[in-house]
Amino acid sequence: MTTLADVHRSLIAQMQRTLDTLANVLVGLTPEHAHSLRDLSDGPKGWTPTEVICHLRDFDGFFQARAQLIVQQDNPQLPAYDHEALAIERRYNEQDIDQAYDELRASRLRFIAFFQGLDAQQWERQGIHPERGPFSLTDAAIQVVGHDLVHLEQLTRILAQR
Repeated sequence: MTTLADVHRSLIAQMQRTLDTLANVLVGLTPEHAHSLRDLSDGPKGWTPTEVICHLRDFDGFFQARAQLIVQQDNPQLPAYDHEALAIERRYNEQDIDQAYDELRASRLRFIAFFQGLDAQQWERQGIHPERGPFSLTDAAIQVVGHDLVHLEQLTRILAQR
């Protein structure tokens, strides 16, 4: 029978696999393609590979900040973020994709260590998510893995245009 601890270990392993998968997917990506190929399903303003990686990097940090609040406070209100505004404000498509990936990797390894350090009671601590309501650290780990998968699919769809 699968235990909740088994589920947590599986989620953490998937977080690591995201880094490995991204590293493989980005091999051989030229700077031109990193900044010019777009997610055509979102029209002419669809994200480029660089914008996807910058988004993953920044949201890894946001997700970590929320997780820290949940550990440090009782039922904190978790902040909301506007991903479209951030992409423009932070000029994602002008950034270096390799540097953004390296920053994502460093952030994710810290996040993995955070999750690995939680005990069973901490995993069930909750905050109030701005869209989902009560939100535990188990929910947070599930969100990270699901968010990764959405953007891995998006990135492979964009890169299939090469």
